[in-house]
Amino acid sequence: MNLTQVWAHHPELKTGLFALVEQAAEAAGLTYRQRGVLVSACASAAGDSYCSLAWGSRLAAATTPEVAVAVLHGDDSALDPEDRLLARWARRVSADPNAAVSEDIDALRSAGWDDGRIVALTAFVALRSAFSAVNDALGVPPDHELVELAPAQVRAAVAYGRPPAATPPVPPTV
Repeated sequence: MNLTQVWAHHPELKTGLFALVEQAAEAAGLTYRQRGVLVSACASAAGDSYCSLAWGSRLAAATTPEVAVAVLHGDDSALDPEDRLLARWARRVSADPNAAVSEDIDALRSAGWDDGRIVALTAFVALRSAFSAVNDALGVPPDHELVELAPAQVRAAVAYGRPPAATPPVPPTV
């Protein structure tokens, strides 16, 4: 994976980051589908093609390709009300966290999220955003295989961020 080349310089950083991501997901009680909604929404809001392809594909598998494409385009109308709320929160946290207002938090509470889960949910999105920021800042393009395995609709929807690697990497000769 292309991102492995970057994180190989300090694998303990990626290991530690993903341990925190997993802790946050568990503390928030996130389902796999909810993770797909959150990461697809935050990655697309940030213009991150790598995570949009990876998690857009996962969301497509958990729902439908049409739902995944809609979320990647910022259209949450196909989601149930709770997932719609999560997608909106993920975009807020990743795109402009200073724009969050008490009504945003109140909406999460009204949907049954207590303060502890809201903190964990927010940490999950922020940590995923940090992972994307490192990859994007260091120029990691989406893997050729990732693009090929993505549903055609998801591939077509991700027309932002770094373009995918043109060809599979050539293994080094020994």
